[in-house]
Amino acid sequence: MKQQIIELIKQEKVIGIVRGVDAEHIIPTAEALYKGGIRMIEITFDQRNPEHLTETQKLIQMVSEQLEGKICVGAGTVMNIAQCEAAFKAGAKYFISPNVNAEVIKKANELDVVSIPGALSPSEAAYAYDQGADFVKLFPAGDLGSAYIKSLCAPLNHIPFLAVGGISPENMKEFMSTGIYGVGVGGKLIDKKVIYSGEYDKITKVAQEYVEVK
Repeated sequence: MKQQIIELIKQEKVIGIVRGVDAEHIIPTAEALYKGGIRMIEITFDQRNPEHLTETQKLIQMVSEQLEGKICVGAGTVMNIAQCEAAFKAGAKYFISPNVNAEVIKKANELDVVSIPGALSPSEAAYAYDQGADFVKLFPAGDLGSAYIKSLCAPLNHIPFLAVGGISPENMKEFMSTGIYGVGVGGKLIDKKVIYSGEYDKITKVAQEYVEVK
């Protein structure tokens, strides 16, 4: 199963980052992304919310069950073992983190879940991969810039990289040309004002713009 998800990420190239969308709107949002061609989404944990474990677990489970066979769902901002376990029970197929935590990587491998920690420097990226990461997320990509990422990918070409942060339909091709395997896109794709006003067709349209680039 894990290898299938790895291949799916390489094939689909775009992971939608769903942050701060509640239970009432999560399914219509996922359906709008699917209509636009997005097949992978991560639903993120909010570290500040004391109920984040149960709330995020519920959202992941809803999408995993109701869009089974359409959307492959993972968990985002995974920073500890409790979050790994909650996400796994809900059906998450990959864990994405903003940082490198060796215990989280280890737990993902124990659960046969794809591990995608976030790194900034060559040392962090190499360490994450050595610890068993399946991909390494270069974050924040928009601040780093495509030139930095291209320079990093050259000597570390054995590491499968994703880029997250500041990726738009306009610059996605530029980032993909650096040698990365895919991108994670959030704010430019998941507009909560649009979602809460029920204008899901706008979400679908932006999703299509990303998919056309890949």
